Amino acid sequence: MIVVLRKDASPERIVEARDLLSKKGIDVRAVAWNNQTLLVTHQELAPEEVAELERNGITERVVNSTLRAQLASKEFQGKTSEVRVGDVSIGAMKLVIIAGPCSIESRTQFLETAHAAKRLGASLLRGGVYKPRTSPYDFQGLGDEGLPLLAEVREEVGLPIVTEVLAPEKVDLLSKYTDMLQIGARNMQNFSLLKAVGKSRIPVLLKRGMMATIDEWLQAAEYILLEGNPNVVLCERGIRTFEKATRNTLDLAAIPVLRKLTHLPVVVDPSHATGSRDLVTPMAKAAVAAGADGLMIETHPNPERAFSDSHQQLDLKEFGNLVEELEPVARAVGRLLR
Repeated sequence: MIVVLRKDASPERIVEARDLLSKKGIDVRAVAWNNQTLLVTHQELAPEEVAELERNGITERVVNSTLRAQLASKEFQGKTSEVRVGDVSIGAMKLVIIAGPCSIESRTQFLETAHAAKRLGASLLRGGVYKPRTSPYDFQGLGDEGLPLLAEVREEVGLPIVTEVLAPEKVDLLSKYTDMLQIGARNMQNFSLLKAVGKSRIPVLLKRGMMATIDEWLQAAEYILLEGNPNVVLCERGIRTFEKATRNTLDLAAIPVLRKLTHLPVVVDPSHATGSRDLVTPMAKAAVAAGADGLMIETHPNPERAFSDSHQQLDLKEFGNLVEELEPVARAVGRLLR
């Protein structure tokens, strides 16, 4: 149950409404949300309790969500939310493409990719400075020394930056150098990290865990939302199944399912989902046709020499071809690409 209080509600009246519920034994949490206060409880309110709240003069509406992730639910926000990342809006009519290398390897590599990605149609630039890898012997990213590159490339190229954060103590630092923080699949249920990015208010790209159900994914998003950060975008990147022909199994059905359940925008990462560059374009088209708000495409000037994920990254020409092939698909489903 979500009680949405009016924007002009005074702090004293908010405390009064919260105390009204607390005195009835209802565990309630006050959440700051887009210049309003929400009173959120997992308990069901009796009709007379709802009526009493509605009579207090500061209640705008009461939302009874059927989804456990209440703030993520479609009942709370009837239409897809738009999340602003710099001057880019995810969840609007325009299909957003996030492009860039799996990991930043050098200034030259990142700048070359960034300039080409912008010229070819990308709206956001991705690049990891911290990389969680299955093997401790694999390239782990440039670390802190890569942070100035994020700021430099953002300034020179003019694209907002998306980069992955691995630990709560790095949230404030990374927020100075990037426009959107990515929570990777391995950290989807790192609850301390979810709370930290929730407190930050910076836009968050939340990837689905490798073996997470949709409900678990939305519950993870709820951790961020409950801290008062409404700027959450979900990223479907494939789940682990028995199938070995692809790196993961891209759950395209998750897109229309999420459309029914949540107001949060959804982007798809066909690079990690398939693990094979020849599969990225067809699955990107399928994701757009299924209703995705955007795509995350791994792009590298020379994928064969990439320090990580070489088999799934597109070279710059392949990325340009992908964008061209996406245009008729985007138009067919009422999306703008450029």
